[in-house]
Parts: sequence; C-alpha cells; structure tokens
Amino acid sequence: MRNIYTGIDLGSDNIKIVVAELVKEKFQVLASTSIKSVGIRKGLVVDSEMAVRSLNLAIDEIEKTLGIRLNKAIVTVPANNRNIKVVSSTIDIDGVVSGKDIVTALQKSTEGEIPDDYELVSIIPIMFDTEDGKYTKDPVGLTINKLSTKALLATAPKNQIYDYLKVFHDANIEVEDITFNCIGDYYEARNQGTDEELGVIINVGQDKTDVSIFNKGILIKNSIFNLGSKNIDNDISYIYGTDTNTSRELKEKFALASRRYADINEILEFNNDQGEKKSINQYEITEVVEARIVELLKLAKKEINDLTKRKISYIIITGGITELMGFSYVAENILGINTSTLNISTMGIRSNKFSSAIGIIKYFHDKMKLREKNISLIDDEKIRQIEQNKQSMLDLTEDTFISKIFGYFADN
Repeated sequence: MRNIYTGIDLGSDNIKIVVAELVKEKFQVLASTSIKSVGIRKGLVVDSEMAVRSLNLAIDEIEKTLGIRLNKAIVTVPANNRNIKVVSSTIDIDGVVSGKDIVTALQKSTEGEIPDDYELVSIIPIMFDTEDGKYTKDPVGLTINKLSTKALLATAPKNQIYDYLKVFHDANIEVEDITFNCIGDYYEARNQGTDEELGVIINVGQDKTDVSIFNKGILIKNSIFNLGSKNIDNDISYIYGTDTNTSRELKEKFALASRRYADINEILEFNNDQGEKKSINQYEITEVVEARIVELLKLAKKEINDLTKRKISYIIITGGITELMGFSYVAENILGINTSTLNISTMGIRSNKFSSAIGIIKYFHDKMKLREKNISLIDDEKIRQIEQNKQSMLDLTEDTFISKIFGYFADN
C-alpha cells in the first residue's frame, strides 16, 4: 500500500494544506496550498460559516493540482487552555508484543484521566518497561509477560475542539487524527539531537505566539501569548497610513527583520489609505519591523524562563515571519547562540508557514508505524486518478514543447 497523507493546519491567518507521500522513508509533497483564512481568530472559530468557506477554497486549490477531492485528513487543533500530564498503565501480554497491545496499553493509561469537559487530543508514548529493568520506545516483537507504559496525555476543552471539528465536518472532510500545532512543528524540526535533549519550539503566528518546551521529543510545557506578526502589520499601518493589506505587502516584500541588512538608499513608492503617493526607504521600515520582533522575542524569552529553569540545548523558531531576511540574526541576539530558525527544504513547501501541516503528517506516520498500521488517507481509486491526471499533464507539456519546436523551425 502506498502511504499518502493529508495534513491541514487551520490557522488564524492562513489555511495550509499539504498532501505528501512516503517514498523510501522520505516524504515527497504531491500538492500544497496556503489560502487566507476567515472566521478564525487567535486559534478559535469565531465564524463557522466563513471558516468552512475558506477551507473549501483551499481544498479546491488542491483539487486543481491533483484532480481529486480530498475527503480525509490529519488536522491541527488549538492548544488554548490545553492540559498535558504524564500517565501510565500496565497490561498482561504473555507472548509477543504487537501493535494492538500498544494501542491497548495507551488506551488503558487514559482511563479516568480525562476531565468531563475536555477531549483527548494526543496520547504519545514516552517509554515502555519490558520487565527486565530496561526501557524501550518500541517494544513490538519482544516476548514478555507484562508491558508497562508511560505516556504523555494531551487534552483540550471540548467546546473549542468540537468547533474545529464541525468546520471539517461541514467541509466534508473526515478527520483521521488531531494534534496540536506545536507537536507538528516539533516533528518537522526534529533530529537526533532534539530527540535526546531539552529544547524549545517557538511558532510566531499571525495573532499569537506559541512557546513549547520539549524534553527528548516529548512536550512537557507550553504557553501562548497574544502577540504575533499581525502587530507588525498594525505598526506599519499606523506609521505610514496604509491599509492592512498594503502594510502586510510592505512587510513581506520590502522590509527586513534587521537594520543590519537594510539599505537606506532602497526606496519604494506606495499609495496610503488616502490615495496619496508616499515613499519610504528600506532602513526606516525595517526599524519598525525589528522593534516589534525584538519585543516579541523578549516576551518569548520570558515565557521560556517561566516555563523551565533547566538548561536549554536548542531553540528553534518557525512561522511565516521567520522568512524575513535577518530574522535569525535578531533571534540569536535576543535568545542566544543556540537559537536557529527552521529551514524547510522540502520541494513544494519551502516556507516555514507549512511547518505544522507537514509535521503532523510525520507525527501521524510514526504513530501508525508503532501501532503496526499501514494507512493511506487517499484510496486506490483516487490514487489512480492522480496518476492519470499527472500523465495527462506530462502529455500536455510534451505536446506543447513539441509544437513550440516545430513552430520555431517553421518560422525559421
């Protein structure tokens, strides 16, 4: 069976969708899109109808690329007011450990641990005890009598989870699994070092910033504060008298994150919200952007200090704002030399705004692998349609190329 997954990150600013296939232990992106979202604010659904409309527009874009309609996905849900705790259980095996035993052990560890007004989001195994005093992360195939499990239980308020799930239901998307953005971000950023150390993942969103502490790959603490890249847009609008769309365009296409890289002689003309022609230089607007980024990173640093007093081995920052030139320089100055920005190099999603969408795919695949489940979120019939559509596009490209060649020789 081919392993094809769809990850959907329903954010306050954009809806990001990634469809990827596992090929030789690496994910290849088949399709991706990022569409402006409406009806989501600070990670919560405020207008379900508009949110569904935005989601359908994003799904339409994927359909144009693949030639099929998506109907299953792994999705992110907000971490607002989440609870995380370590739980444990022990089950009888009397034989060889299977993926089914893993599921049983994890399910048992949640019994009596979820408040009535909360919903299960993730149950992530930390370690399995194999009776002989040795611990492992993957006990499948071992012959033992009892299996003890220690796991991270993540829950969130039912009302906010159900609001999100209703959006997907109304868009005819069957939700295969849910998890928090920060877990997706970690799985995209992870490496051998992060799986062995204590570190921080920071996601700078549009109107909020998520600070998460991970110990050996396990989320142990998390906090959210209401400051994000939208505040930079507001600063530019206030200072230069522009509307929100213009200020955002100035930020993304002209401003930098650090004055160190800005050119005072680089001038851009634009119209303010009164229709008057104005001009700014790159250094001046970068001053505005940098000031807000510094404030944001200082707040993140305070959150880290409040969350843990232990030594931090790494800090990785993601989010669309990190794409601005000079962001890494500012981040290192504020947070220290062990700080870096995420660098997504996968073809088709070379932007940090996709970190959660691709990361939850990797999280889900690892989860299914441990449970000995082989899953694809796109069935065989739709895979055939994708292949036919791909071949049609190749044939069209080849025909166009040949016609251009013949046209060239005919004209010459």
